[in-house]
Amino acid sequence: MRAPLVFDLKVYGELNAARGAVVSDLIAELGGPLGLRTAVDVACGAGYFSGLLKTLGLEVTGVDGRSQNIEESRQRQPGIRFERFDAEDPALRDLGRFDVVLCFGLLYHLENPLLAVRHLHALTEKLLLVEGVVFPGKEPTMALVDESPADDQGLNYVAFYPTEACLQKMLYRAGFLHVYKLGVMPDHPGYHRSGRLPRVRTMLAASQKPISSHSLKPVPEPNVHIAPWDARSVAAYNNSFEKLRRFAAKPLPQKIESIKRLVKKRA
Repeated sequence: MRAPLVFDLKVYGELNAARGAVVSDLIAELGGPLGLRTAVDVACGAGYFSGLLKTLGLEVTGVDGRSQNIEESRQRQPGIRFERFDAEDPALRDLGRFDVVLCFGLLYHLENPLLAVRHLHALTEKLLLVEGVVFPGKEPTMALVDESPADDQGLNYVAFYPTEACLQKMLYRAGFLHVYKLGVMPDHPGYHRSGRLPRVRTMLAASQKPISSHSLKPVPEPNVHIAPWDARSVAAYNNSFEKLRRFAAKPLPQKIESIKRLVKKRA
C-alpha cells in the first residue's frame, strides 16, 4: 500500500473545502453574465479544483509541474485533460486562452512569480483567480524564502514570497486592467486575523474588463513609497517606520495620549 499523498492530508481537505466554496459561489454568480465555458487549473496538484470546475459545468484542462501529480490527477479525474507544464516556462502559453484561469497555492512557491503571472495573463480570456500565502508587509515587496523538500513546495525549494500589495501590483503590471479582492475571504483561519495572529493567505481576481459582482471589491494598483536608490528617501522611510514601530509598542493609554496631542497640534 502506497503512502497517502500530501494533498490528501486533513489540512488540505479543510483548506480546499473553504477555497472551493468561494470558487463555487463565484462561478455560479459570474458564469452566466461572463459566458464562462472553459477553464485551466494551473498547479492542479492531485486535481481537486480541476474536478470542482468540471462539476460547475466548465470544460477543464489541468496542468502541473510534477509528472507524478499529472498521473495522479488523470487517475482521479478521468474525464479531464491533464498536461505537464512548468508555470515559469513560456511554453505554458501554447495551451491557448481560457475563460477562467485558476492558480491556487502556487505563486509564492516560485523563483519568478511575476513571469508566471505574465503567463497567466496570456492564458486569461475573462477571469483569473489566484490564491496563496503572502509575506507580511504593506509595501509591494518580496522575500526569498527557503522551502522544505516536499511535494507540495516549489520545484527548486527556494521561492519569492510576495506581499499582498506586491501580488496586486504584479497583476496590474502583467497587463490586467482590473484587480479585485474578495469582500469576504474563505472560511478558514489562514484568511483571517485572529487575536495577535495575522492573516497569512489571500485570494484575488483579475480581468481585462470590469466585473460587476457582490463578491469582488476593486483594489487600485499599490504604489511604492520609497526610492531605494535615493538615500534621503530611504532615511525618511526608515524614520517613518521606526516611529510607527515605537507607537505600536506603546500601551493603549499612551497611544490615546499621543493621538490627542497630534489632534491638538493640528487643530
